[in-house]
Amino acid sequence: YKPLALAASTSQDFRMIYNEMLGQLDASHMGLYGSNPEELQSDRTGLLGIEIEPAENGFRVTAVLPESPADRSTSNVTPGEIITSVNSVPVNPEVNFYSMMDETHNQKIYLEVLNASGESREVVIRPATSVRRSAYEAWVQSRRQLVDEYSGGKLGYVHIQGMNWSSFEVFERELTASGAGKQGMVIDVRYNGGGWTTDMLMAILNTRQHAYTIPRGATGSLGQNNAFRSYYPFGERLPFPYLKIPSIAICNESSYSNAEIFSHAFKTLGHGTLVGQPTFGAVISTGGKGLIDGSFVRMPFRAWYVLATGENMEHGPAVPDLLIEDPPDARAKGEDPQLKGAVQHLLNEIEKGGQ
Repeated sequence: YKPLALAASTSQDFRMIYNEMLGQLDASHMGLYGSNPEELQSDRTGLLGIEIEPAENGFRVTAVLPESPADRSTSNVTPGEIITSVNSVPVNPEVNFYSMMDETHNQKIYLEVLNASGESREVVIRPATSVRRSAYEAWVQSRRQLVDEYSGGKLGYVHIQGMNWSSFEVFERELTASGAGKQGMVIDVRYNGGGWTTDMLMAILNTRQHAYTIPRGATGSLGQNNAFRSYYPFGERLPFPYLKIPSIAICNESSYSNAEIFSHAFKTLGHGTLVGQPTFGAVISTGGKGLIDGSFVRMPFRAWYVLATGENMEHGPAVPDLLIEDPPDARAKGEDPQLKGAVQHLLNEIEKGGQ
């Protein structure tokens, strides 16, 4: 790699060769990063937050993401409507619809839309540069609805998007909001890119009741203390909320880094069953150094091993107790086999525990 690196004519070429060399080490969390001044062109496609299919006279809207540009009170389209033109230019199935969205982000554009009755109207709309947040929220809501359907309303659901503080705060809220009145909780770390908050999550999950208390005036005789065995003022004494009900966790091949550490911990500490597919197997603590040319190189500084098994988490994925594949057509069918399997398993465990 040295002669290739020395022969590189641009910083971008040098970084590419350098990263190819790092690839030979077969270790995660490594890389050399920097700006690309030689890139002079970067088109961006404006996004409406819709799904479409070809129609005879345009493109039929099949779905609209909540809170997306197409889901506003005054600028909206609805499923079933047909977009016939963009900025007065007719559209048809022979033209890539998104080519007409090139460089329209944050700009006012005009859509001509036909409703089911054939009536035409003009919609003024500003495409966004990204609808990732809207798509994520819609996916989480659909998972929550599936859990409600699969469990008959008995289980709650929370997805941890990343192992960061904002996701941790969502997790805290969902323990109360989604877990209220439920018999169990499904914790989902699929598609979680990692971070650093596993220990905060474990602080919640590891909480165990060690005593019970009786408030002043709650009973006329302390001899009846057994009636208070489930009472303890956790809310006054813990820095975080705690999970009172049984739980199950789901991971997959797109669970990375700290999400893998969480999956290992959930399984080996006995919190419940781990469901899904083996995680990616990329767990190394990393830092980095800024270089004189403004680039940045990541430098691993800590290896991680599972206490219960002595296994290296790098190339040692968290392997679920219950292996379930997620087939490619599951989303199109409105199904989630991994989620369904987790729900059924947790309900069975709860039923066994109640016997």
